[in-house]
Amino acid sequence: MRAVVPGSFDPITNGHLDVIRRARAIFDEVVVAVGANSSKTYLFEPAERLELVRAATADIDGVSVEPLAGLLVEFCRSQGAEAIVKGGRAGPDFDFEVSMARMNHSMTGVETVILPASAQWCFVSSTLVREIARLGGNAAPYVPDVVAARLAMRRPHD
Repeated sequence: MRAVVPGSFDPITNGHLDVIRRARAIFDEVVVAVGANSSKTYLFEPAERLELVRAATADIDGVSVEPLAGLLVEFCRSQGAEAIVKGGRAGPDFDFEVSMARMNHSMTGVETVILPASAQWCFVSSTLVREIARLGGNAAPYVPDVVAARLAMRRPHD
């Protein structure tokens, strides 16, 4: 069985990796779909986000990374995926994912599995990581090494 783990991954965090690894433990194949959200301002360009996600997931067998444009349910259909896997932190985040799951199911019948965020990563978000990096802080504990190195290259220098 194949599942899709979608997101903008700007940047991919250790919390994202945790969800991807857990999804892979459940499904035979996982396609990480790197997309864009028109309401977000990005730190990394689409090609760079793809590169970082591919590097961060390279050691996970059965995981591939593809760009996502258009509707997620259409992407799932094109990939032969039976499920969408999302990580959920809490409260409004979880409520939003449930609404999206219901909409996606009503459109195509694709099921969504929401994996609660692991306790050690439940407070980590790409938005917070970007803010830490923007203000010159150390985001390394929250992201894969490849992302930490890229963020350090972007850090403002005195």
